[in-house]
Amino acid sequence: MSEQSSQIDRIREGYTFTDPSIVLGGAVGADGDSVVSEAVVRLPLGSMNRHGLVAGATGTGKTVTLQVLAEQLSDAGVPVFLADIKGDLTGLATPAAGGGKIEERMGELGQDWTGSAYPVELLNLGGHGAGTPVRATITAFGPTLLAKVLQLNKTQESSLGLIFYWADQQGLALLDLKDLIAVIQHLISDEGKEDLKGLGGLATSTAGVILRELIALSAAGGDVFFGEPEFETADLLRTTPEDTGVISLLELPGVQDKPVLFSTFLMWLLAELFQDLPEVGNPDKPKLVFFFDEAHLLFDDASDAFLDAVEQAVRLIRSKGVGVFFVTQTPKDVPDSVLAQLGNRVQHALRAHTPNDAKALKATVSTFPTSDYDLEEVLTSLRTGEAVVTVLSEEGAPTPVARTMLRAPQGQIGPSDEEVVRTAVAGSALAGKYAEPLDRESAYEMLAARMEEATRAADAAGAQTAEDAAAKADAREQAGGSRSRRGEERGEERGMVEQVVSSTAFRSMLRSAGTVIGREISRSIFGTRRR
Repeated sequence: MSEQSSQIDRIREGYTFTDPSIVLGGAVGADGDSVVSEAVVRLPLGSMNRHGLVAGATGTGKTVTLQVLAEQLSDAGVPVFLADIKGDLTGLATPAAGGGKIEERMGELGQDWTGSAYPVELLNLGGHGAGTPVRATITAFGPTLLAKVLQLNKTQESSLGLIFYWADQQGLALLDLKDLIAVIQHLISDEGKEDLKGLGGLATSTAGVILRELIALSAAGGDVFFGEPEFETADLLRTTPEDTGVISLLELPGVQDKPVLFSTFLMWLLAELFQDLPEVGNPDKPKLVFFFDEAHLLFDDASDAFLDAVEQAVRLIRSKGVGVFFVTQTPKDVPDSVLAQLGNRVQHALRAHTPNDAKALKATVSTFPTSDYDLEEVLTSLRTGEAVVTVLSEEGAPTPVARTMLRAPQGQIGPSDEEVVRTAVAGSALAGKYAEPLDRESAYEMLAARMEEATRAADAAGAQTAEDAAAKADAREQAGGSRSRRGEERGEERGMVEQVVSSTAFRSMLRSAGTVIGREISRSIFGTRRR
């Protein structure tokens, strides 16, 4: 009991910050039931760009924790990005009614509480769900991320990089999936093999694997996600005229069964933020806090090159004022190199029903600073809405481990009414910019035009050859040549036409034309473009 009391004393002192901070809740007393209201558990705003982890088993309150964090960040003028997988977070747009369990909880914590609605921007992936569609171009996505999505091996990933390189050198814009498919089909044709002679070439078998995976991605929703207009990351950094941070909710109920599409987009968005934002050092508050839900989807079966890229992005994006919080079930879902950079931890309850669960529990306990708690016992006995917390102080040092009762969110828990959602969608400032898809000229159209031009050139060459031969024949006939001589000339004319028709260039042109036709058929069969 005295050890637990000394832990409460450390919590009371360790979370007393002078700079602006977010209130997470209050420390739970030694008995595990009562709340020590004066031991307030906070998270400094200035430490939010040091990244964090929100973890816990299903049903332990992670989503409500995200809502509490998002609300107070918005109140502090910090824009927030949240992935709303179940559609529950639209409740942020509706004030909570209060009373009941909320009143009881906030009474125990001794903290002020008022039901509030927050400025919400609803987004969706390429038209799946409510809100403004978000799209990305294949060119901007790049070969590394796309290789992760397609689950390519090292050889296939290298070949995909070669395909992107060639398209860039040729000025062929890869805007959507049909563009990339068209380029690959061109590069395994006779003309394409000539184009790649000095670059190492592309194996037909490797191209076949990539094409099959692209078709599968298209069926998973990539045909509408990849395209234009491309989403600009600056639109995530907005505040209201009252200096309240806009909460961008990526609505994902429509793609719950398409985890590849979901995890791919989040990593692309983080990479875009890293590329677009200037260096700001260590600001008093972050420019954006990005919550990366279902983080295990990002790291499952990832290549070493991909993990290195993620680690670098997470490590360096801090200096651009962006905080990244990974949300998952256990810390072991996140690679050690990334987990080491997550200084703020909110750990909800874990289960230990299986040997693997027990291992995960021990691994989680080992990642926390030393405390008087028996964390193996505490983490398996936490109630819904409770968590074990440690964050980085204003000086960057870990705070004492605190068993915490989290405060109630001020927005509604659970989804808003449909009318509220419709109003939010109708009032979107981004709809006019992104609602309508574009399909401007890109690699697919440019390669098709090249084929048509080659066909016309071959036809014109054949026609000119025939005209020249006829003119020679007429000239000889007018000069009074014999019938046998005219027969020989006609034979010569036929020989010249046969030479053109049988030439490598002409046969290559015909194969190219056939490839274009086949590509059109494949597109209609496999649905690489939603019509």
